[in-house]
Amino acid sequence: MMLQDGSTQLLCLTASSGVPLFTRGASKQLPFSVIGSLNGVHMFGGGQRVLLSSCETERGGKVVWRVFQDSVMLIAVNGGHQAGGGGGSSKEEELHLRRLLENVWNCMVLVLGQDELASARNVERLKRDLRSCFGLIDQLLEERQEGIMGNLTHCADCLLPPNPAALQEAVEGFTQAADSEFGCLMVHGRIAAATEKWWRLAPQEVVLLSALMRSLSASGSSSCDYPVFLPQGSPTVAHRLLRFQLLPGADVCVLCGPTPSLRRAESGLVGRFWSPMVETLRGCLAVGERCLPGSVSLRPDVLALLLINRETRRSVSCVRSSTHPQPSDPALPSKTRCWELLKLFYIFSTTRYFSQEETLCVSPEEKPQRGNTEDFALGFSHQPLQCYLVGEECKCFGLQTPQHQLFLLTPLSVPTFALRTVATQTLSAITGNTGF
Repeated sequence: MMLQDGSTQLLCLTASSGVPLFTRGASKQLPFSVIGSLNGVHMFGGGQRVLLSSCETERGGKVVWRVFQDSVMLIAVNGGHQAGGGGGSSKEEELHLRRLLENVWNCMVLVLGQDELASARNVERLKRDLRSCFGLIDQLLEERQEGIMGNLTHCADCLLPPNPAALQEAVEGFTQAADSEFGCLMVHGRIAAATEKWWRLAPQEVVLLSALMRSLSASGSSSCDYPVFLPQGSPTVAHRLLRFQLLPGADVCVLCGPTPSLRRAESGLVGRFWSPMVETLRGCLAVGERCLPGSVSLRPDVLALLLINRETRRSVSCVRSSTHPQPSDPALPSKTRCWELLKLFYIFSTTRYFSQEETLCVSPEEKPQRGNTEDFALGFSHQPLQCYLVGEECKCFGLQTPQHQLFLLTPLSVPTFALRTVATQTLSAITGNTGF
């Protein structure tokens, strides 16, 4: 039973009979006999009153099981660490796969609703219906999705615009005119402005709706009317998600009821509220993948950063597109590699030192066991506030305050004793200029 190193395959089966519903992920699928064995060993454990949640393979791979609503079993199989140090420890990989299973289940609820998944009376029909989830599921499985951290952090990926007040006013006016209180403006796949009620949605719902918006935007349509269920707020009653492309890379959406119609909203509301905002939107698009306005000046020795607001469950992240390496530096990691390293350092820090604000609502028997903290840290009464890591490609520093968590990558030439200064100055530069 081996996948290619570093690849992940997702299996979905009925919990009662083990009938396969779909597989996604690795190009080479696991044999049916292996899928049956994975299901069988879990069922055997259940018969002995033992909950099998994860195991490790001989080659360093990982298998994680999870049953949802006593109806659907999801299994994540990872083929082991990538060559070149791209993988993490067993503990880190397990957290990553658990997050993946939680996201996939909530993605299925978002598209199909909890009732259809919980009953699963007609397996063949359920197989067909689940195909509508594949685009979102494949997006969750895409490891190299640059700039998107919410699938891992369960915090909304944000872009901080240069003129937030004007955009906020436009979003609120457009949303109110569409008979809704839930509205959001997305720029480059990240939230640039949203109404208060949108931010009151469960953090994972905000993350999944953002993922759905990216998927709908990638389809090329200028507008759409899409039924969605909210996994925590409304898992059995659908809402309408109206989405409109304002400019390439800028989309606005609202969650609403039966009114207004898509045609009325598109012809009567979009131009009214957003035509005067074209230049402001272009200025927001110009921020690009940096996700920070020009008023924020970052130190040249910051390769990449992830900043999380722990109170609002929002995050901003970026990888510097141009840095000037010092002669003492080896070749700096590529942009794609920086995103990979940033995600790995986030997992490293939160599985060992920093607290994780869990926002999931699951039944007691489905609740994953707490066991992500480094063993030696359990013997201390205090919570670590800073951590650092010196690797072969870069240096990493993590900083935790009551309101924020900051994760930084710097070149190897930065002295280790200066990492704290780099982090505190970066945190002050962003929060002081944006109020994030």
